[in-house]
Amino acid sequence: MRIPRIFTPQALPTELTQGSTHTSNLVLEGSAANHVGRVLRMAPGRELKIFNGEAEGHFAGVITEVTKKTVTVNLTEFIATENESPLSIHLGQAISKGDRMDFTIQKSVELGVKVITPLWTQRCDVKLSGDRLEKKLQHWQQVAISACEQSGRDKVPTIAPPLKLEQWLASIQSDERWVLDPRGNLDDSHPKDITSAALLVGPEGGLTEEEISAAAQHNFKAKLIGPRVLRTETAALTAITLMQNQWGDFL
Repeated sequence: MRIPRIFTPQALPTELTQGSTHTSNLVLEGSAANHVGRVLRMAPGRELKIFNGEAEGHFAGVITEVTKKTVTVNLTEFIATENESPLSIHLGQAISKGDRMDFTIQKSVELGVKVITPLWTQRCDVKLSGDRLEKKLQHWQQVAISACEQSGRDKVPTIAPPLKLEQWLASIQSDERWVLDPRGNLDDSHPKDITSAALLVGPEGGLTEEEISAAAQHNFKAKLIGPRVLRTETAALTAITLMQNQWGDFL
């Protein structure tokens, strides 16, 4: 039986190590307790894997008590994992409409991206500000957390506050930098020994020539990733996979 993986923002014990004979009780509250007790309907005696997104590993535990608002878990040991990509990818994704942004974040996390920054670009039609923007940012972070629960990642990627494209370009320090452009270069020669990469993906209407030029001024290479025009979410995931194949997980 598959053991559910549950995220909690709580601090987790530091005294437990792999193979430890000590145990520690943790009381889950809020959304974590609701998911375990009400959605999954788990009872005492069931096993869980608990992580808080900060360490490369999780805690093995057994449920000891379930109430209407809390779930108590006896944590038994810390289990280290090694499934983070050696390539630190920072995705700058123009904010897209509907559920496309959710899909891009979810799948990017599954593919190993470390940081995702939503971007305001000239052809971005999405209007968000104030409380709506804050709620959307919280929602996107929860999408990333859920993707970690599903995919086995114990370190939760950062969903950064949205930036204007110019601000984001100026902040990037990555070794390799791509901007996706249907008029870009199909050259498949790549430098070696890359440990960090930045990827810029435009909205549904694409980036303007002015924006492509601005990216070039910040040492972004205009990349063509195939003979067909891809949707913004498809383009992002394809490019991430190519980066992982070249320098990361898929070597």
